[in-house]
Amino acid sequence: MQLNSYKDLKVWQKGLDLVIGVYALTEKFPQSEIYGLTSQMRRASVAIPSNIAEGQKRGHYKEFLQFLFIAYGSGAELKTQIEICKKLPKIKNLDYNNLELVLAEVMKMLNGLITILKKRL
Repeated sequence: MQLNSYKDLKVWQKGLDLVIGVYALTEKFPQSEIYGLTSQMRRASVAIPSNIAEGQKRGHYKEFLQFLFIAYGSGAELKTQIEICKKLPKIKNLDYNNLELVLAEVMKMLNGLITILKKRL
């Protein structure tokens, strides 16, 4: 897999869309969540494209694969945080649908890339 840059990866690009969506959604959270779910969700979302970028720049499939697994784990973390949000009285009525769709797409793309890289090892 020869890439000039991680920026060429559609999963990285979609990961940025996910970060923007998380920031937009968490802007609607109450101030009391600034150090709680807001911070956690932003960190988890930012970790996804960040780990994709770092892994791709390492230059070896094995390291790239390791960082993709970390990104995938951050996606699972974010999914869990969204589920928590949907149960909390002050924020359960926000619209999580688009964010969940983008996250699901990113997770599928990560899974596909992981599968490809595993075959090359």
